[in-house]
Amino acid sequence: MKKYNIAVIPGDGIGIEVMNEGIKVLNALKNIEFTFDWYDWGCEYYLKNGKMMDDDGLEKLKKYDAILLGAVGFPGVKDHISLRGLLLKIRQGFNQYINLRPVRLLDQRDCPLKNKVAKDIDMVFVRENTEGEYAGVGGIQREGTDDEVAIQTSIFTKRNTKKLMKYAFELAKKRDKFHKVTSVTKSNALNYSMVFWDKVFEETAKENKRIQTESFHVDATAMYMLQKPENFDVIVTSNLFGDILTDLGACLQGGLGFAAGANINPEREYPSMFEPVHGSAPEIAGKNLANPIAMIWSVKMMLDFLGHEDLGHKVMKGIERALENREKLTPDLGGKGTTSQTGDIICEYMKG
Repeated sequence: MKKYNIAVIPGDGIGIEVMNEGIKVLNALKNIEFTFDWYDWGCEYYLKNGKMMDDDGLEKLKKYDAILLGAVGFPGVKDHISLRGLLLKIRQGFNQYINLRPVRLLDQRDCPLKNKVAKDIDMVFVRENTEGEYAGVGGIQREGTDDEVAIQTSIFTKRNTKKLMKYAFELAKKRDKFHKVTSVTKSNALNYSMVFWDKVFEETAKENKRIQTESFHVDATAMYMLQKPENFDVIVTSNLFGDILTDLGACLQGGLGFAAGANINPEREYPSMFEPVHGSAPEIAGKNLANPIAMIWSVKMMLDFLGHEDLGHKVMKGIERALENREKLTPDLGGKGTTSQTGDIICEYMKG
């Protein structure tokens, strides 16, 4: 029996509630064993200790096979503190330069677009995850005066950008849909960073001539995602553009309750991290009303990464079957059930 040690960071708000359902799903699987170590890092920890995680937090996390994260952020702690003190610290510290976000419609009832069915929305974003606009390079000068100046610098390295794009091309081969990669750019306005991005994309395309390619400006990409989402396969983006477009993608698949994510170090030098991207939803925290599907879908992505795609498929089938009959699911899905009941139902269908 294969055994894995998993670090669990439930974080803030609904993070604990949805994390419990992700763990429940993993414990329901046969012929595989998980041990979990829980870490209470997050905004509540920050308010007590003045930091989002232990000083040696990365050193502690190194020993695990993977990391599960619930949610980050809560009123009382500024967003840039909560994000940079935990999530970005792990992403950058463990060189998780691939952010993988599937956008797949499971049930056409959840799609806000008319005349679109499940097969029309099936794309995956490969987002750069450690550089770009989130590199954290810049500063504020003459603070508090009328001459105050804020500078935020984007960083794009050839090494990381090339590896990102190669990953996207390989994924297009593996998905076996259109064998197509779409690059998101804005090189008409960003005449250094995005011109560089376009150049690296063109170089990578020449090395993968059997893969179709196209390149759209980010604003046009947002429009096409609404007009003709069925034309997309793999989309490769910078950090900021990917962050924005994947929330639009979550809307297409039924909302943030379906939005799963993976932060991957492909070389496996460090553990990868898997998380829903819906945030901590403080308005419903503690009410057992949060939709746990994004967390459970993220668990499915972890299983795939660990080499258990058969078990990941079983989890996905459990989600899909649960959506067919919704009266016991969470209110956002049209039901009258709870977070824990939704997890129970998915586990039942997995067994079936």
